[in-house]
Amino acid sequence: MLRFVVKTLINAAAIWVATAIVSGISLTSGDWQHKTLTVVLVALLFGVVNFVIKPIVKLFSLPLFILTLGLITFVINALMLWLTSWASGKLSLDFHVDGFVPALLGSLIISVVAWALHLVFRDED
Repeated sequence: MLRFVVKTLINAAAIWVATAIVSGISLTSGDWQHKTLTVVLVALLFGVVNFVIKPIVKLFSLPLFILTLGLITFVINALMLWLTSWASGKLSLDFHVDGFVPALLGSLIISVVAWALHLVFRDED
């Protein structure tokens, strides 16, 4: 359970950094407490999207993985972030990604920040 909480908080921090850096990713809510709650809920949603949908997309795009030597992963990650934005809108969360290019840049930033934070906060398995 602690591992799940740590991963969710790391994803939340990474998403928050992406909203601060990429102009096409917005977290439009009021005070910092509401933004914090929103980004944690978006991180949970992002985790669910990556857990449920991403393996299916990877399976069907296996020939593209081989053809592009894995570079299609960047596109898939961007699409998962964009899908999270769409689902956030349906759930009335104040998180929005304006298009594919901001989703691509945001997914790169989220990956780098999450990787760095996972190095700092190691899982003890």
